[in-house]
Amino acid sequence: MLMQLTESEIRKPHFKVRYRFYTEQEGGRKTLPYQGYRSDFWYDHPGGPHSLFMIYPQFEDEKGDLILDRNSSVPSQGVARMLISVEDRVPYHKEHLKLNTICYFMEGPNRVAECEVIELMF
Repeated sequence: MLMQLTESEIRKPHFKVRYRFYTEQEGGRKTLPYQGYRSDFWYDHPGGPHSLFMIYPQFEDEKGDLILDRNSSVPSQGVARMLISVEDRVPYHKEHLKLNTICYFMEGPNRVAECEVIELMF
């Protein structure tokens, strides 16, 4: 059964990152996620080293188009549009996220992908 992102799930992103999922040998995932993946997100910020955020990726294909298909694994590296889930937190991230900020997709305490902010769209 073909599963695609719905119109209500496609929102204007707050920023974009270039990402690379770690291999299993690097301590990353055994398999790549699918579109709709909901990891936690972390970057170095004044709020504390243990604060994780609900900022979710929507992955693009190699042409820069949003991947709509939920049935196929996303690329191991590429660009993702990032959506801040809690609108009240947008001003905080707007103040602290900068171009070239290094950040991570997190699963519990584990970093599974390294990212770099490449575009701010606040």
